[in-house]
Amino acid sequence: MAHLLRLLGRLVVASLIGVAIVTIGVSYYIEFELPDINALNTVQLQVPLQIFTADNKLIATFGEKRRIPIPYNQLPDQLIQAVLATEDQRYFQHPGVDIPGLARAFLQLITTGRKSQGGSTITMQVARSFYLTRNKTFGRKLREILLALKIEHRLSKEKILELYMNKVFLGNRAYGVEAASEIYYGKHLYELSVDQFAMLAGLPKAPSTLNPLANPIAGKKRRDHVLTRMYELNYIDETTYNKALHAPLGAGYHDLQTEVKAPYIAELVRQQLEQMYGDSIYTDGFKVYTTIDPKLQDAANQSLFTGLLAYDQRHGYRGPERNLGIPSVTQMTLWEHLLGDIPVVNSLEPAAVVEMTGRSITVLRQDGSFATIAWDGLSWARKQINADYLGPRPHSAEQIVSLGDVVRIMPMPNGGWRLAQIPKAEAGIVTLNPQNGAILALVGGFDFQSSKFNRIVSAERQPGSSFKPFIYSAAFAKGYTLATVINDAPIIIENRSDNSLWRPQNDKHRFYGPTRLRDALSHSLNLVSIRLLDLIGVRYAMDYVLNFGFNKEKLPRDLSLALGTATVTPLQQAQAYAVFANGGYKIVPYVIDNIRNSQGQVIYQAKPLLACNGNKCIGIPDNARAQLAITPQNAFLVTSALHDVITLDNTTLPASAPHLSRHDISGKTGTTNNQVDAWFAGYNSNLVAVTWVGFDQNQSLHEYGVQAAFPMWVNFMSTVLKNVPEIPMEQPAGIVSVRIDPQTGKRAGTNDPIAMFEYFMADYVPDNDKQIEVQDPFAQPQPQQEQQEQQEQSLY
Repeated sequence: MAHLLRLLGRLVVASLIGVAIVTIGVSYYIEFELPDINALNTVQLQVPLQIFTADNKLIATFGEKRRIPIPYNQLPDQLIQAVLATEDQRYFQHPGVDIPGLARAFLQLITTGRKSQGGSTITMQVARSFYLTRNKTFGRKLREILLALKIEHRLSKEKILELYMNKVFLGNRAYGVEAASEIYYGKHLYELSVDQFAMLAGLPKAPSTLNPLANPIAGKKRRDHVLTRMYELNYIDETTYNKALHAPLGAGYHDLQTEVKAPYIAELVRQQLEQMYGDSIYTDGFKVYTTIDPKLQDAANQSLFTGLLAYDQRHGYRGPERNLGIPSVTQMTLWEHLLGDIPVVNSLEPAAVVEMTGRSITVLRQDGSFATIAWDGLSWARKQINADYLGPRPHSAEQIVSLGDVVRIMPMPNGGWRLAQIPKAEAGIVTLNPQNGAILALVGGFDFQSSKFNRIVSAERQPGSSFKPFIYSAAFAKGYTLATVINDAPIIIENRSDNSLWRPQNDKHRFYGPTRLRDALSHSLNLVSIRLLDLIGVRYAMDYVLNFGFNKEKLPRDLSLALGTATVTPLQQAQAYAVFANGGYKIVPYVIDNIRNSQGQVIYQAKPLLACNGNKCIGIPDNARAQLAITPQNAFLVTSALHDVITLDNTTLPASAPHLSRHDISGKTGTTNNQVDAWFAGYNSNLVAVTWVGFDQNQSLHEYGVQAAFPMWVNFMSTVLKNVPEIPMEQPAGIVSVRIDPQTGKRAGTNDPIAMFEYFMADYVPDNDKQIEVQDPFAQPQPQQEQQEQQEQSLY
């Protein structure tokens, strides 16, 4: 007996030693062989890049995984209850491993021979998602258990649950509960109801097949199971339970909520960030705050849309995109599917004509509903015969469309629908702050999904007459004045390379004789501009206009420079006009104000150079000031002349169009040869805006800038400047106002009845010794001048 007791004692001691060794071994393995879980306290989840406006409105999200991390204290209680009721009801009681749950899973394995996912706690799922694979092996399960114990020892229950809620995949590229809430319901978590919490809580089991979009029936069944578990655990009362059971799914696909439509800006920023930080921008949770003003961006979107459609419709209806045949009741479902495969282009919906009654038509929409288009939405559609000719005005719907035609429709502002078509021409609009270069709004084309080419920053086009102010500015720097008179008369220039003759014309093919430079610029007289460039010299003018930010390689080296045959982008044009707007300073356009990492730390902050003069420079260090490109006096003279352009161009607008009756606005139209490009560039002291219209593949618009681009610009400016006080440019020191004879440009006599006031730089008032006497080199060429011309041309 004593022998047996001694043997039993030895066995107990050996067992205890064995248990101790195993315990020590497991403890060692947990501590030193398993991954270090301290990093979970500062884990970097894969969070997509987000781009915002200046006032924190979301423009775009870039990244494969849609995730919006949310701290534990912002998780709704009912969502936590729904998750625990389904995934881990003893979560706050167990140490990371639920023994009863593991026992049930082991028993199922013995009885069925199948490995299941049962028995995994939320902590074990966190361990698996961060450190392990999803392979179902005993080794992985053991590591999962040990890791869970280690995690529970180091992290609080709240932190573990926060990690789970932000890491878990919930289908449709949604990672984490906040992203899933926005994708399935278009709402933030705090806006959801209990039945919607239950839907999200049920998704981790099979997110790709149980979500309400992929399988609404299975999704509802899973949601109801979660609600039942919540009711059984007394998380919700019977009334709430029954109400939630009968609630509709209410789910639909919502991309992460964007608040401002600015896809060309989003892509521009994405490209800049990729150059700065590489591919990590898609996963590191960067938040980029741009300079974009939502109000101005919305106005730019609408102005471009309205202006380009108006241009397109002035040139007639080109016909349907296709024809589906004769409509019948049995074909409506098929037609609906066919329409569903056609993309919506900038809110222009595809629709099929199913009925015509005199002066109205009925169309089938993509969603299966029907819309009626009355005559006021159809009557514009004169058939386009060719670019120069439209057919007769229609008197009935059947002269416009046929049954089965696939057309585009758009809602009208006052209700109802309008026939439309996708414009063939393109357009762009950009506006910036001339004081620091901040881009406030940018639209690079009619529809980003159809064409991602950003015409504002990438399209190099000829600016036409909108380039002339820079030539006149160069002349003012040489002593010419707004009162200088130059003859507007025919010019014939021989091209020595092929003996051809160049006979430039004014756009109206008229000649106005001796003309003051103010009138020549405001009326955009080509022949005066060419003579002026010839007088100041092409080489001098080329060097001078570089002060505005133009690329010398893109400037023609001959007198055609006066007519705007350089190639510039609309953004370069806006940058150049900012020099006039801010009183003479060269600013640099920028769109990224600051970048923050996932912890909210600023890792980049823009430091734009500021235009300042006089009192504006107080407190601004020298290294923060923009470079002076031209004198403030020069900028004032150009602005004064360009203000007259606004007055003149306003008279061309229809009475129903918005007009700009302000005294602080200046600008210039531009139209290139054969009307290929149409421009308007305009500004006041706080805003520069440039509009461009043209075809991507050069062809004539058959309209001038004042017809195609100016109305778009006016529409934009009248919107953004509504109720904004006028701020005329301050008259700088060194500018004087003198009465002159409008015919000669010289100082007027005391009793001259036709005298008018004109601005001058103080050193160049009429009758001053420095007043320039203008000779017409084309009317009376001198041998010395001819020799100088030949020398200049040989240089280029």
